[in-house]
Amino acid sequence: MRTLIATAFVSLDGVVEAPGGEPGYRNSGWTFKDIEFDEAAYEIKGREEGEAAAMMMGRVTYEAFSPVWPDMTEEFSGYNAMPKYVVSSTLKEEDLVSNWGEINILRSLDDVAALKETEGGPIIIHGSATLNRNLSDAGLIDRYHLLVFPVLLGAGKRLFSDTDKDKQNLTLIESESYANGIQKLVYNVDR
Repeated sequence: MRTLIATAFVSLDGVVEAPGGEPGYRNSGWTFKDIEFDEAAYEIKGREEGEAAAMMMGRVTYEAFSPVWPDMTEEFSGYNAMPKYVVSSTLKEEDLVSNWGEINILRSLDDVAALKETEGGPIIIHGSATLNRNLSDAGLIDRYHLLVFPVLLGAGKRLFSDTDKDKQNLTLIESESYANGIQKLVYNVDR
């Protein structure tokens, strides 16, 4: 069984929308504003790229990443080489870019569950707030890699839904605090 890992930049109040400057959100680029850069806080990002065997994203994230990431050969060589899975009920095969390696469209959460049952290494989920919420609510995420930023953003897309569901326990397996206020929190989902 493959491990499904959600990785996210998240504000203290749970917002994950537009951390890198994606257009359309009033606080776009919030991970870079008024927070001193500390390379150590981002060590987990390089480790994720080295450990993941595949990348998963929703349609909106795919449409944001696919025009940019294939050309970032130095920064994302590992991600660019690995298989990608886009979870979407609307994306068409002809919408896929041809310069980003193997890309597969999954049409449902059942398809994601079936993929998890196959052989292979961890699958990392980037961006994809809606997909993350749906996968979490369906009990399909196995681990969270969170970089929690010392900001309160108020409105914005959140990592977790407000669905009324049973309590889900997590086990903290790694944590670190950085001088700039960022917290690294890595949790396994208890089964």
